[in-house]
Amino acid sequence: MVKKLATAAVGSGVGLWAFGYALGFAFYPFLSPDILGWAILPFGLAATLWVLVKWLEPKTLAHYVMIGVVWTAIAVVLDYFFIVKLLIPKDGYYKPDVYFYYAVMLALPVLVGLWRSRANSNQG
Repeated sequence: MVKKLATAAVGSGVGLWAFGYALGFAFYPFLSPDILGWAILPFGLAATLWVLVKWLEPKTLAHYVMIGVVWTAIAVVLDYFFIVKLLIPKDGYYKPDVYFYYAVMLALPVLVGLWRSRANSNQG
């Protein structure tokens, strides 16, 4: 079960990151780089919530924590190699929107896990 969940967490983490990366390229011609991350964020939040609620099947809060850690690690590593090193942003990359994104990737799975565990305990 844990191996299957870990594989799903890695796959979905890469997929969510790629979704945001593609949105960045799609929005880049129309938006200033200063607001690009903030413009992508609502789409990323919706996609992340959808994956957590409809696609992944974690059973415990610890599983949700693992997903958050995996997703955050994937975001940090892929951002570094595919944005910082490859695209070399002129004014740097690490700004408040990026740190907020990392925090959300860690916190959102935990918050959904807490919400689901509370809902399950209220049913029983």
